[in-house]
Amino acid sequence: MLTDLDRWFAAEVLVHEPALMHFLLKRWNEREDVPDLRQEVYMRVYEAALRERPLSPRAFLFTTARNLLADRIRRQKVVSIEAMGDLEPSCVYLIEEVSPERWTGGRQLLRRLADALDALPDRCRDVVWLRRVEELPQKDVAHRLGIREKTVEKHLAKGMRLLADRLYGSASDAATHPAHPGGAQHEQQIGD
Repeated sequence: MLTDLDRWFAAEVLVHEPALMHFLLKRWNEREDVPDLRQEVYMRVYEAALRERPLSPRAFLFTTARNLLADRIRRQKVVSIEAMGDLEPSCVYLIEEVSPERWTGGRQLLRRLADALDALPDRCRDVVWLRRVEELPQKDVAHRLGIREKTVEKHLAKGMRLLADRLYGSASDAATHPAHPGGAQHEQQIGD
């Protein structure tokens, strides 16, 4: 049984569906999302009309669609990990969509990264930490460690290669095979 609101909605809002679909298709890249977006716009308009009917239903419909698209775009933006770095752990909230498996996998990956960092030679570990974690400029790292900038470059390259080998399962471990380009012979060349 149709209510007065349902009749109003059909007469004042649904009649604009072709224009609304054109509007959404023109502004949203993922075409498969458009039917869901249309339904969400309708839901928002209907819920607002439950409280108070808009004076200009067409304008209200397209304003609602524009606001919905803006909300979706804001949600899609990635938050930089650098921006999160200064937050206390108590300020970080878990997102409901993170499954226990995904959370555990992330913890395991973090543990593997920590182990890989610990396995680096001391100087390489210091350089990698200062350059990649603390994001110090190469010149500052060289000054802090009392080595040349070129040596910082070499230690960073070696450290990143060793981390990649350890994390991604290289066929040979560079630290234990002197014949490997990153092995003991090469380590003597870059040590300062």
